[in-house]
Amino acid sequence: MKSKSIFIIAFSLLSYFLVSIAAQGQEKTGKNGLDWVKLNAGFKGATFVGNTKTCLECHDEVHGKYKETVHGRMFELNPKGSLEATNCESCHGPRSKHAEEPDDKLKFSVEQYSAACMQCHQGGERMHWKTGLHKTADVGCVSCHTVMEKRSETALLSKSTQLDLCSSCHKDVQAKMSRNFRHPVKEGKIDCSSCHNVHGAPGRGMLTKGNVNETCYSCHQEKRGPFLWEHAPAREDCMTCHDPHGTNNKNMLVTQSATLCVSCHQYGGHVNEYRYNRVSTPYGNGCVNCHMSVHGSNHPSGTKLTR
Repeated sequence: MKSKSIFIIAFSLLSYFLVSIAAQGQEKTGKNGLDWVKLNAGFKGATFVGNTKTCLECHDEVHGKYKETVHGRMFELNPKGSLEATNCESCHGPRSKHAEEPDDKLKFSVEQYSAACMQCHQGGERMHWKTGLHKTADVGCVSCHTVMEKRSETALLSKSTQLDLCSSCHKDVQAKMSRNFRHPVKEGKIDCSSCHNVHGAPGRGMLTKGNVNETCYSCHQEKRGPFLWEHAPAREDCMTCHDPHGTNNKNMLVTQSATLCVSCHQYGGHVNEYRYNRVSTPYGNGCVNCHMSVHGSNHPSGTKLTR
């Protein structure tokens, strides 16, 4: 009898200990593994309410808009795992303190907001997010995305289109998009994300490919080569001659055709052998009248790039 009593007492103490550990774990990391207290000290002592109806007592209007978003539809109709099933607190963290004291509002930095999103949205095209130019410039997920209401048809963007969104910061690029020769971004045939990985990428410009040329070759495959006779500037960097965001020069050249060529092919220029001043009958802007294959050529004329 005595042994049985000792067993019951020991079992009760062990159960209490395990429940306490679980509660502490929930306070710290909850169901999703994110250390909320480490993320924001304001979560200390808070636990998960675990009931969306509690949130709706005050946030019914906000939730009505949220239900129309891709997150709202997906989480409520077909939640996958405890993180999605938790719903509000999946992204907002344990909110028992807020439920008791509604005026107890936490302030989040851009990085803290992004950490909540990264619970699900990491890896893949976001694998370079932590070292990307946007993050280091304190631009986070909520700087471009509106999670709580639908403002665009794709990607929960805070503006109706990618161009409108990106232009809100990149005014210099927006100005180039209004020039005479540009990519058809305004027409909706391509987007900023056709060339840029806004979530981060190695190299300059957060390009979708490893470098400028590989990005350009995604569409302009005929310029890739290989050619018997290469034109070094074209092989090294398309942006030596072109501005991909737009110019007032044909083919989006950084300056007028003849001026562009002689910036290298002249005395004191980058090229010594083939110079504009050696042409006996120079044409006004006619370098490409003869040297048409400036990206490279397989013609027997060799490095003159005439075909």
